[in-house]
Amino acid sequence: MAGSGAPTLNLDGAGLRITIVSASWHDEILGGLNAGARRALEAAGVEYDEIRVAGSFELPVVCQAALEAGADAVVAIGVILRGETPHFDYISDAATTGLTQVTLQTGKPVGFGVLTIDTEQQGLDRAGLPGSKEDVGAEAAQAAIDSALTLRALAARGAGAPAGFSAR
Repeated sequence: MAGSGAPTLNLDGAGLRITIVSASWHDEILGGLNAGARRALEAAGVEYDEIRVAGSFELPVVCQAALEAGADAVVAIGVILRGETPHFDYISDAATTGLTQVTLQTGKPVGFGVLTIDTEQQGLDRAGLPGSKEDVGAEAAQAAIDSALTLRALAARGAGAPAGFSAR
């Protein structure tokens, strides 16, 4: 949701339970991303918890477990910094593909807050820290909330909501 044209979402997440699943590499950037996710969840009145994993490769399996344990959505937070080997490509692909599979297999949202960056400064610029240009953690949390609310409204419509009912 970066850049101009990003939506303004007015979210009431009361009654939602969301888990932030965060990798453990690049503490300063992750600290900002996690703080942004927390701020967005708190502003929306969401009940949340947090789980740390070793790295971005581990995000999909733990996100899936959190969703299967009852979370309405998860926010996946990670930082993958390009190095001198193809490792970046493999981990970026595995995390992205894995998280996509998790959301499709569980039918529940995954807010995507995984940064794939060439330099540490790019991460700092997106981490929601003082002086950052973006707050990807907050954006990922807002996307997860919005999707969970949309799915809830669709389920209500399928359960007999009146014609013309809108998810928004």
